[in-house]
Amino acid sequence: MPEIAAAGRTYAVSEAGWLEDSREWNEDVARAIAERENLALSDEHWDVIREARAYYEEYGVSAEPRVFMKLMKEKYGADRSSQQYLYALFPYGLIKQGNKIAGLPRPKGCS
Repeated sequence: MPEIAAAGRTYAVSEAGWLEDSREWNEDVARAIAERENLALSDEHWDVIREARAYYEEYGVSAEPRVFMKLMKEKYGADRSSQQYLYALFPYGLIKQGNKIAGLPRPKGCS
């Protein structure tokens, strides 16, 4: 099984790089996954990651993109909630790339 190293530990990931046990997620793991995705995480990335994790922790599922954009708009305003904004941060999309970095379970049909 593939692994990712972060802060002196290794974590099991899927072939596509999704964390196998989302309970093991921490910010070091996020940075390691982001590095594999060729992303340097900014404060704006972290805002999205934390919101995605908070939604998952509250509802037990990942937020659908439209729901997530609405949440972002309410908290951060229209300029930080559009699909274009989220794709600028996560070029492969919030669901595929953002949620992967946030350590959330891989949605069905998402590689």
